[in-house]
Amino acid sequence: MITDPKIEQYMRDLLPQRDPVLAQMEQYAEERNIPIVGPAVGRFLALLVMTIKARRIFELGSAIGYSTIWLARAAGAGAEVHYSDGSAANAERARDYFCQAEVGGRIHIHTGDALTALAEAQGEFDLIFNDVDKQGYPAVLDAAPARIRRGGLFVTDNTLWHARVLDPQNEADHAVRLFNQRLFASPHFFTAQLPLRDGVSVAIRL
Repeated sequence: MITDPKIEQYMRDLLPQRDPVLAQMEQYAEERNIPIVGPAVGRFLALLVMTIKARRIFELGSAIGYSTIWLARAAGAGAEVHYSDGSAANAERARDYFCQAEVGGRIHIHTGDALTALAEAQGEFDLIFNDVDKQGYPAVLDAAPARIRRGGLFVTDNTLWHARVLDPQNEADHAVRLFNQRLFASPHFFTAQLPLRDGVSVAIRL
């Protein structure tokens, strides 16, 4: 745990009850050990979307689409939200959840390499959410500045990486640590990091 477990529990207890679709997704993910951002980070993502009135959003690494629903609902009707994941099975399950949540019409589903999907998409985005495999974080940082409008946000999950950034032991650990160092040093972004769940970094495009 990044923060005191009692504080974590207090924060969870404050969260309003999720609707049946999100609750079902949380249960499914827990039973199968599928990584999702969870409701605290989900609400934070929605808050960011509403704050900057984001209408074009690209999510890199979407799993079963839990965070995608938070993003799409916050963006509102007529928004353009891009889901991407390497697993066709995840994408099909996500598509079903999107329909249940009544946001399917605003979500574009990409299956395969997330950065390839981003490269093939047209134009700039208001917000890019990065949650790919951790080894890929530095490559995402290379691609992100050119794809985010000025004043837009680059948001990344797991930037404290279970505290393994303190003593990296493998490729993923080193990649997250390098990503953090490069993000804070980047001339393209002004960045802050929050110890929310597993660490969330928020960078505004300068």
